[in-house]
Amino acid sequence: MTEVTFSIQYNTQPGESIVVTGSIPELGEWEVNKALRLDYRDGGHWLGAATISGDFEYKYAIAYDFGTALTCEFGDNRKCALADGLARAVLQESWRPHEVDTNVLYSSFFVDGALRPAEDRIAPATGKYESGPVVRIVMRCPQVETGDSVAVTGSCAALGDWDEAKALVLSNVDHPVWTGEFNTDAGQEISYKFIIKGKDGKVRCWEEGDNRSLLVSKSFGKGDLWVKSDEFFRFKANWRGCGVAMPVFALRTKESAGVGEFNDIKKLVDWSDKVGCALIQILPINDTVAKQKWTDSYPYAAISVYALHPMYLNMKKMGTLRSETTQKAINEKAKELNALPEVDYEAVMKLKSRFYKLLFDEVKEEFFKDPAYQAWFEKNKEWLLPYAMFSYFRDIYQTPDFTKWGDFSSQTFEQLEVLADPKKDDYTDISVHYFIQYHLHLQLQEAAGYARSKNICLKGDIPIGIFRHSVDAWMYPNLFNMEMQAGAPPDDFAVDGQNWGFPTYKWEEMEKDGFQWWVKRLTQMAEYFDAYRIDHVLGFFRIWQIPMNAVTGLMGYFNPAIPIHIDEIRSRGIHFDYDRYCKPYIREHFLGDKFGEYTDYVKSEFLEPQDHGVWVLKEHVDTQRKAANLLAPTETMSMADRARNEKIKRGLWALHAEILLIEVPGSNKTEFHPRVRMNTGCKSFEELDGHSKSQLYELYLDYFFSRQEEFWAEKARVKLPAIKNATNMLICAEDLGMVPACVPGVMKKLDMVRLAIQRMPPDTTQSFWHPQDTPYLCVASPSGHDMSSIRGWWEEDRAVTQKFWEEILGHHGSAPSMCEPFVVYEVVNQHLWAPCILAIFPIQDIVGMNGNLRRNPPQVEQINVPANPEHYWRYRFHMNMEDLIEETSFNNSFKKMIMDAGRRSAYGTHTQ
Repeated sequence: MTEVTFSIQYNTQPGESIVVTGSIPELGEWEVNKALRLDYRDGGHWLGAATISGDFEYKYAIAYDFGTALTCEFGDNRKCALADGLARAVLQESWRPHEVDTNVLYSSFFVDGALRPAEDRIAPATGKYESGPVVRIVMRCPQVETGDSVAVTGSCAALGDWDEAKALVLSNVDHPVWTGEFNTDAGQEISYKFIIKGKDGKVRCWEEGDNRSLLVSKSFGKGDLWVKSDEFFRFKANWRGCGVAMPVFALRTKESAGVGEFNDIKKLVDWSDKVGCALIQILPINDTVAKQKWTDSYPYAAISVYALHPMYLNMKKMGTLRSETTQKAINEKAKELNALPEVDYEAVMKLKSRFYKLLFDEVKEEFFKDPAYQAWFEKNKEWLLPYAMFSYFRDIYQTPDFTKWGDFSSQTFEQLEVLADPKKDDYTDISVHYFIQYHLHLQLQEAAGYARSKNICLKGDIPIGIFRHSVDAWMYPNLFNMEMQAGAPPDDFAVDGQNWGFPTYKWEEMEKDGFQWWVKRLTQMAEYFDAYRIDHVLGFFRIWQIPMNAVTGLMGYFNPAIPIHIDEIRSRGIHFDYDRYCKPYIREHFLGDKFGEYTDYVKSEFLEPQDHGVWVLKEHVDTQRKAANLLAPTETMSMADRARNEKIKRGLWALHAEILLIEVPGSNKTEFHPRVRMNTGCKSFEELDGHSKSQLYELYLDYFFSRQEEFWAEKARVKLPAIKNATNMLICAEDLGMVPACVPGVMKKLDMVRLAIQRMPPDTTQSFWHPQDTPYLCVASPSGHDMSSIRGWWEEDRAVTQKFWEEILGHHGSAPSMCEPFVVYEVVNQHLWAPCILAIFPIQDIVGMNGNLRRNPPQVEQINVPANPEHYWRYRFHMNMEDLIEETSFNNSFKKMIMDAGRRSAYGTHTQ
């Protein structure tokens, strides 16, 4: 048995004390009430002792006198190994604080990817307990390049007497913790510092700051252990890396078949390794096959949050058909599709689906006997079986809308197990989806492993919503508000807001089991990714909710939210008129502006006159949804009629939006949400009297920018920790749009990396965001998939680019009319030199620096147009990755940019 003394420095607040909770009975076996409580000493010093044998894990925590709750220190459990016969041990340690920027370095993005250690770990240096006191140095340091090592040198012979060549090299067996032992004399004070040594034995860098020190008690002798734990190697600069953004479907290689595939990721890894990128960012890759048309190309409308999209399979890696004639025809068609400038989604899916079914028929008997497949099936059965049955019913009924599946519109897992009995005749049509998903898993797993072997990480994408007609909505209807639609309020890229059509979440229901729907989803994702982007993280604070009878985002409101009560309105001296404030305000004098030559037709067909130039909508178009359905184009309609209907439809939508307040359902006309942007282009607001206008606008500002802040922060603090703790992946959250003031603080507490887009500054008084102003925990990027590339944006508004030319690039005179390569170079270089942890560039912006490699015109480089809900996601990079890899001059130039900016070295400096 060993007498272990825990010693830690921490300044607590009144009512707080420090405890040690751990894996052994002496430390409470992780039970809060049984933890070892330390005693307070002067100067914030806490001490406590327990008699322990063997190895154990533990953590320090703050306990509150008024209850049993604990706030544990940051990070994984500490580990302590006690040798047999050890008499005494002192653990002299430092508190591991939360809200430290470098905490993100302990995510799997770094420890398993970008800073992954070499396979041959460094063996530990051990002291001789029979010779006197042993000191064990413990240093947590993930920021070490593969093959390099942490060493300690200092003022004693065991540490080399400050000779760096004789420094004690520490072991990284327990990566990212570095440890080493040496003998010392009791009572000896030792000064020391940590250094990084390269593979060649040369010192890469010394840590900054004053010398560290330790003093072993004079009472220590043979068989005693003194553990000195240090935190944070004091680097001159924080780790900063570079990444490339490329949707998988946009990848082009000589081996693909009309669309990017998981196998093609390896070529992108090779190029990233060549130039020095540490991260590859992709868009969602889940199965979106719903209507089996090009509209399924939308990657944010997955029919399963688990299943991968079948189009990403490489057919050659799956196998070869027995019929040489059929295989040759498939190969020729694949080659033809691969030569197209864009993705032909329907043709690709038709070709690959045919191949999958033919191959499955040939190999299914052997496939089902494969032990690896059987183990994978059992592990994933909870989602895989419902997904396969959903796909089967979708094909049988020719619709993903499960409400039209008769008796199968609602099913339990147990019922599906019976339906999916292998002995039934239709089992082949069901199990083919197992076959496809297993191969998708193998190919993505191989690509992810290849990336990690090169110290490059894959960054996935988590959509904020689920598709309305999906496996998840079918199996877990209790988790979703199917009568509502999620979207986003208006911004500069979508002036009417966005309506994604997804049902909103029932967060209270999800909370009941600890958000397991999210936890399981993320756990599976961690098999392939070491980082992920949360699409629209603002939805975890509040979602923009749109009723089903509306179409545009203008008709939405925040949920949850503290509404405006009718008493607030009246207390400001406003005469409240429900019809005037809550029903469409339609007047004769502005109808011509909205409908032009169709005004008289609209008045006769869709409007009813009231007194004195007042109009109301007729019942058959009294909601946006009704107008959309009535005026939808048909296959036989002429282009002129299509254009007419589109103009009238949008004009009617604008009339629907001529309201000031949206009633809270069930409030009996007493509670309201203000219509977003009521003060911008809204005739109903413009034509109020001055007093009502000013007072209502004050309520508007209070609603959107003041009263909700703590309320929304508390909602996020309930949900986001469960999301974060589900895995160790690095979380990069997209927080663009109408961002509540509480968001940055909540995200910082959870070590979430924010997004900074140069064209979308968080300060609405600014036109642009300068990369040098980006905080460390941010991803800086000049553009994204929902906007034009640097070059495309440059040509959109001459006045804006002139302002950018002068204010951000610091040039005088007239800006170039076209975005020349040197302009793109300057923008990219600004981002590389930004102080943030990651600078990620769409591949379009990277090659935009080279006049010979860029694609023209730049408008074809935009991946998505958010204002168009029926956009065809078919963009493909115009070069084969094999050819880009061979562009030596360009690649070396980009690599030098990355190196010069300190984004190539783990130590933040140009060391290679």
